[in-house]
Amino acid sequence: MRLEILGEEHDRARRYTECLYADLPAADVHWRPAPQSSGMGWHLGHHAAVKHFLLRSLLAAEPSLNPQFDALFDAVTPEEQRGTLPPLRAILTYREAIARRTHAHLEALLAGTRPAAQQATYTLGPLLVSLINHEYQHDCWVREMRALLGRETPDVVFSRHVRQVDGYWVLPAAL
Repeated sequence: MRLEILGEEHDRARRYTECLYADLPAADVHWRPAPQSSGMGWHLGHHAAVKHFLLRSLLAAEPSLNPQFDALFDAVTPEEQRGTLPPLRAILTYREAIARRTHAHLEALLAGTRPAAQQATYTLGPLLVSLINHEYQHDCWVREMRALLGRETPDVVFSRHVRQVDGYWVLPAAL
């Protein structure tokens, strides 16, 4: 799939995520139904942390944008040890910063200004598909949290490229 399309799909998946929390008060986004579960806010931060970790490990070797958030939103940290989430605004700022870095990598590859741009394209393409699907994976869990709170899931128009598999929205690797 072309990187330009993947950049658009990345943004579309992020907009879908925004629809899932935008109408909720911060208390609902932070709510955890049990100590062994994570609130929606954790899922918002987790996806961003994973995205940035993979991009900086596989493409750029850039420093962390927030080492504390990296630890908090790492899935290896047991739910009981995740503690209190930071304010929603801080989580969303973190997500935005990582989305900007993602687009910066994409734009550098498309412009050919990054060293080994052609080789990196082979890495970034499948990586973006995985990260888009990871966003939708967490969106499924956020929809479950909304249901526990008695909240309907907003209707959203999806890309023609996205389909549902086992209850999850996915972007197939090859279209």
